[in-house]
Amino acid sequence: MGRRLLIVLMLMCTAPAVYAQGCSLCTKTAAGLDDKSAKGLNGGILYLAALPLAIMGTVGFVWWKHNKNNKS
Repeated sequence: MGRRLLIVLMLMCTAPAVYAQGCSLCTKTAAGLDDKSAKGLNGGILYLAALPLAIMGTVGFVWWKHNKNNKS
């Protein structure tokens, strides 16, 4: 159990450095666009983020509801 926890913590510490590079590219791309295109790019990013956030929220809500019923 301790070894798995250590591996998960190590992966969590390295992940932000790997994924943060995409944000830099989006910022540079949006800086070179006009205002309308930059708003479209931001809207597209939010559109792509909506489904994974909705799935995580639904799973979290079902998990919370399930744990709440088990404690009673």
